[in-house]
Amino acid sequence: MIFGLVFALLIAAFPQDNSADSKVAMHAAQDAYERHHQAALRINDLAARIHSPADAEAMVAEIATLFQNELPPLWATGAIRQRVARAEYEAVGDPPKLIPEQRIANVWNEYVREIGGSEEAIVSVAEIHNMRDGLFTVSQSMWERGHQTIWTMPDMFALGADGKVANGCRALDAIRVIHDLDGFFQNLISARERLNKGIVASEEFKKRTAKPTPPPRTVSRIETRPRPNPMRPAEQRYVQEHGSLAFAQLLTRLFYELFPAN
Repeated sequence: MIFGLVFALLIAAFPQDNSADSKVAMHAAQDAYERHHQAALRINDLAARIHSPADAEAMVAEIATLFQNELPPLWATGAIRQRVARAEYEAVGDPPKLIPEQRIANVWNEYVREIGGSEEAIVSVAEIHNMRDGLFTVSQSMWERGHQTIWTMPDMFALGADGKVANGCRALDAIRVIHDLDGFFQNLISARERLNKGIVASEEFKKRTAKPTPPPRTVSRIETRPRPNPMRPAEQRYVQEHGSLAFAQLLTRLFYELFPAN
């Protein structure tokens, strides 16, 4: 969604400008989006047909290449990628080896407390599951409608026999949860609100799509801005007090707790 929106905004930014610089920027944006789109197609295809450790390694390598400019050097190392790939392969080949949502909650909550984060950021297993259900529902819908990016790949999720997200995660599924808890805190808030209202996104989506499309009508609504991410001040404060090396060591330790050797 993010890359799609950025691409749309870039197109809107140059509707009447025929200068050479604008055309170059437009082509660069189109090329960047198409490269991302093709990478997402390849990675989602790989995620759907992992039958060997080599398949999992190929998928992780594709992702590392896509984010090579954003990943810290430590996270791009072969040892890190191999551990993620092994966890991915084991989870796909042996459902009991899915990464428990409880482990993800434990690792995240340990991180929040280590850096002195707000209690608001502490998560429960139910909140993680509801958030994953929402992410999968949106990803599946958008992918089918042609919005195919790294953020909308439906085949990265671990699913149960009922077609809904399982109670455990594949490796990339787990990383996506941690990524969103840290970077898109509003996703947790939304899941928390749905839980309080007894709403499951996948079930609500099925109900709405099963109903006939109502005639268009004019409505008014009040929109609220997402609340600030409470993790940012805590992370900055931790780095200031302990240093960037200590922060990197903390992340590494938590990574190995999320993906243990055995």
